[in-house]
Amino acid sequence: MTVLQLFIAALLLLAIPTVVGGLFRRNVDKNLTNLVFQWISGQILLWACFQLICVPMILLDIDFKWVVAVYGALLALASLAALILAARNRKAAGAMTIIRGFDRKKLSTHLVWMVFWGLLAFQLVQAVRMTYRDGDDAFYVAISSITQNAETMYRKLPYTGYTTELDARHGLAPFPIWIAFLAKAMGIRAVSVAHVILPVALIGMTYGIFYLIGGSLLKGKKDVLPVFLIFTELLVLFGDYSFYTVENFMIARSRQGKAALGSIIIPVLLLLLLSLFRQLQEGEDVSLKYYLLLASVGMAGCLCSTMGAILCCVLVGVAGICAAVAFKRWKILIPLALCCLPNVCYSVLYLVFS
Repeated sequence: MTVLQLFIAALLLLAIPTVVGGLFRRNVDKNLTNLVFQWISGQILLWACFQLICVPMILLDIDFKWVVAVYGALLALASLAALILAARNRKAAGAMTIIRGFDRKKLSTHLVWMVFWGLLAFQLVQAVRMTYRDGDDAFYVAISSITQNAETMYRKLPYTGYTTELDARHGLAPFPIWIAFLAKAMGIRAVSVAHVILPVALIGMTYGIFYLIGGSLLKGKKDVLPVFLIFTELLVLFGDYSFYTVENFMIARSRQGKAALGSIIIPVLLLLLLSLFRQLQEGEDVSLKYYLLLASVGMAGCLCSTMGAILCCVLVGVAGICAAVAFKRWKILIPLALCCLPNVCYSVLYLVFS
């Protein structure tokens, strides 16, 4: 890979999502305003947009090049809009840092953070260095490769390459097509993107979510946060006791949509539901941007796996009922139901086309 290709990878997976995530920096939660949340929320929104663009084109049998063109234009427009809004809100000073107050912590806390970063670097290196062929790669990575080279989406059998009818069951969760888009934009083979570049980005996102959840649960105990993250890393490092564990999917199979669903989408959803409970408990008004991000998480879950449509709805529904009962805010069920509406639509599409 050349320096230019690595630059494009950093642009697509880090810079643009962070810029777009600036749309959610304010009015989602006063405790979620750092760069980590900005990066993750931006990527979630872009995933939701990709789902909205890609699925209709798959069902209408439109060539992949149009997905690349439309989604590429959307990335440019969303980045420009976010930069303009950020310039208007520049009055809100104060540089954001990934870990607030890090420079004011004790030396022992510095050392604990260094242990965390060292273990994270070790996992990222091992995830790339020890990448291996998984049985599902013969299907999912093959779809990405065929899409990149043949410009068709779910119209060729990944095992043989022969033309077939639309595979709508998998086409409604086009995570491999997103990988093909990255490969096309970077000028790299899809298999290299899936096995080398994505693990670094998606594992980093996973630990970013753990950081945000830990900060929410350990509010006022910032010295404990790095310890929480280190124990999380140890659970991941020694969690490969079965082929089907979440830890195995996170480290060894991060390129697959169902791994992103379990490691990223569901934890982000839990983080937002924790935020909802806190806001209701403190009597705060829940903003429109919060509901927009919550709906985006649901659509991103549909992108990762068709299971995501149901799982996200169930989580939001159960949490909404608990919140309505606990805080006597029955009206909260209406916007939460609207957030689940896209997932319901994708579930109906699944029943119709399967």
